Amino acid sequence: MDDWNHSCQACGSPDVPLTKLSLGKDFFGRPYDRLSPSSDQNPRWYCTSCSFHKQLQRDFRDILAEFDKLRASFISELSKADEFRRASLRLYEIRTILDAPKQTSQFLSNRDVTVLMERLNTLTMPV
Repeated sequence: MDDWNHSCQACGSPDVPLTKLSLGKDFFGRPYDRLSPSSDQNPRWYCTSCSFHKQLQRDFRDILAEFDKLRASFISELSKADEFRRASLRLYEIRTILDAPKQTSQFLSNRDVTVLMERLNTLTMPV
């Protein structure tokens, strides 16, 4: 058995249950596959806490990508009022989680989330 099978590949916690999430839906409900042969030849295994923070990072990246599309005048999920509100709320939730005592993320900084929240606040919410 490889060493990575014994510890979390993010925080290094040894002898903890590990999780690998490969199929699912992104923040906006679109299907994704992180283990497709063209995109990920080396899946990573994470403890429960790091898996949770990896999910927060994925939601953040999904929202950031849609924000970048919207700013570049491309079709974006954020051009829908409900999705814009939901994304704003999710960023607030993520920041609140990262602000909690003893919540250190290997994947995402509170500052990055705050900056994106500020950038979203400069836009006019779609109606």
